[in-house]
Amino acid sequence: MRGPALPSMLRACIDGRRSTDNQREAALSGRTRIERVELHLFRFEVEDLALPEHGAAGVGNVEYREGGRLPMTRFAVTIDTADGARGEYVTHWVGTASTFGQALMLAPHLIGRDPDAREAIFDDLKREVRAYDHMGHGPLDIALWDLAGKRLGCSIARLLGAFRTKLPTYASTYHGQESGGGLDRPEAFADYARACKEKGFKGFKIHGWHDGDVGREIRTLEAVRRAVGDGFRIMIDPACEIRTWMEALELGRACDAVGCFWYEDPLRDCATSIEAHRRLRERLSTPLLVSEHVRGIEAKAAFLLGGGCDMIHADPEYDMGITGAMRLVHLCEAFGLDIQFHACGPAHRHVMAATRNTHLYEMALIGPGMRNAVPPVYLCGYSDQAEDLPADGCVPVPDGPGLGVTYDWDFILRNRIQHHVFARS
Repeated sequence: MRGPALPSMLRACIDGRRSTDNQREAALSGRTRIERVELHLFRFEVEDLALPEHGAAGVGNVEYREGGRLPMTRFAVTIDTADGARGEYVTHWVGTASTFGQALMLAPHLIGRDPDAREAIFDDLKREVRAYDHMGHGPLDIALWDLAGKRLGCSIARLLGAFRTKLPTYASTYHGQESGGGLDRPEAFADYARACKEKGFKGFKIHGWHDGDVGREIRTLEAVRRAVGDGFRIMIDPACEIRTWMEALELGRACDAVGCFWYEDPLRDCATSIEAHRRLRERLSTPLLVSEHVRGIEAKAAFLLGGGCDMIHADPEYDMGITGAMRLVHLCEAFGLDIQFHACGPAHRHVMAATRNTHLYEMALIGPGMRNAVPPVYLCGYSDQAEDLPADGCVPVPDGPGLGVTYDWDFILRNRIQHHVFARS
C-alpha cells in the first residue's frame, strides 16, 4: 500500500466512527427529523421461470420453463434524516405495482417527522390508506426500523429483544403447473419434497393447482407424505383455490389422515369468512392457519376471536411493517396461541428471532430448478435461495446494524425505471 493512502483511510475510519457516534447520540436524545424519502422502482429477470399461457402476472402465476426469463419489478425505499443517517429497505413479495402506488401516497407524510415516533407514524399511515388494503405501509415502516437500528448501532432483532440467532426453515413451493416440467404432477411434488428433506429443510408446504381439483390436491398430499415418511412436517396451502366448503372439508380430512402440521387458506372467499372457517375448524383436527389476507390487528383479532383460525398468519411486509407484525405477535401471545410468518426476507428474520410463539421460517417460493424470485440485491451473503440453506436447515438472523444487510445499489440504480423524491423544502 502506498504511504499517503494509509492516513486518509485512517481519517475516513475516524470520521465514520464520529459520524456513527453522533447519530447514536442524536438517536438517544431524539434530535433529528426526516429530511428526505426516495422510492426506486427497478426491474430484473429470473432465469428458467415464466408466466403461464394466459400471461397474467401474480405471485402464484409462475411456472418452470427451461430457458425462460421472467421479468420482475420491485422497489427500494430510502429514508434520510437531518443527522446524516439513512434507513433502507428493498421489497420482496410485497413489491407489486399496487403496493408501489400506495407507498407513493404515504411517503410524503414522513417528511419532517421524528423517525423514532414509529407508533404515531404507524397510526397516521394506517388512517391515510384506510380506503385501500394497507400494503404500501409495510416497506416504509421497515425502513424506519432499519434507520433506528443504524442510528443506535444495533440490529433490529436486538431492539426487539431477540433470543435466537438462527431459524428452522421450511420449503414453500411454487404452484402446480399444467404445462410439462417443474411441479406438474403429484409425483413431482413428492420427488421435490424428498429432495428438500435430504437438503435439510425442516418442513415442506404444498401450493397446489389453480383449478381447485380436490382429488388432485389429496393425491399430492398423500404422495408427499409417502415420500418423506412420518415425523416430517408437511403443510398444504390451496391459496384460496377450493370452490366449495364441502370440498374444503374433504381436503381437510385428508390433512388429518396424513398428519399435516397445518392447513392454510383453503376457500375461495379469499380467506376472509370467519363463519366458514369456524365451521371447518369444528370438524378437523389439523390446525387452521388463516388471515394472510385479513389486514390489521383489529380485523385479525376479530377473526381469531370469532373462531376463524387456530393460528394467525402475519407478514412484516403485508401487515404494516415490523410495528404491525409485533402487535400481532403480542396479540397471539396474550391468548396463548401461535403465530406464523408468511414468506421471507431480512425483516421477517428479525421479527421471528424475537417471537417465542412461532415455528418455521418460510423460504418462499421455490421448486425443482426454480429459483426464489426475490430481487438479487444483496452484497453481504444474505440469501433466500434453497442452494444456500445451511446444513442444519436453519437460516441465520443478520446481526449488523438495522436490518444487517448490504444492498447492491449499483444494481438497483442500473436497473431503475422510476425514481420519486420527497424532501423538505
